[in-house]
Amino acid sequence: MNKNNINLIIAVFLILAASTARVVNAGLHLNNFVPIAAISVFSGFAFREKRSWALLTPILGQFLADVYFQLFTYTPGFYSVVDQLFTYAAIAGAASLGFAMKEHKALHVAGFTLGASAIFFIVSNFGFFAHGWNGYTASGLVKTYIDAIPFYRNSLIADVVGGIVLFGGYTATMKALTAKMEKVKA
Repeated sequence: MNKNNINLIIAVFLILAASTARVVNAGLHLNNFVPIAAISVFSGFAFREKRSWALLTPILGQFLADVYFQLFTYTPGFYSVVDQLFTYAAIAGAASLGFAMKEHKALHVAGFTLGASAIFFIVSNFGFFAHGWNGYTASGLVKTYIDAIPFYRNSLIADVVGGIVLFGGYTATMKALTAKMEKVKA
């Protein structure tokens, strides 16, 4: 098995494992404590050679959780087409940011994760505004973002923790596999 296949397996496993956080989060009633931006930026980094995979992996994780909520819980998985499109666009934007990450050093991971979290906050909440929940005025736009700040705090914390877990787990796993492969060669 070559290194690219190992990277792919590791990335898919970590992303799917982290994506389940959304379903677990709902059960724990922690508002927006889901590392969706961290998952997205990690996906962009891990699959930067296969950009369609990088974009589709976190969107698919979000979509599957939405379907689960819609079919098996009282939490609506799908609010409106407008909200869904902006949410998925926010995920794609965060994943696209991961394309630019050349190295996954701690400072880079922190910066890109914070940037991805901000992109997700801005774009997804603009979708809430575009749906018209607070009206289509400047004060409605401001109210939308002010009302979202408590949710953003939780998302930001989850993204920082998620970024550490995803990139740290990826680094540790790659080091262990590299050491094992070198041992086999010797």
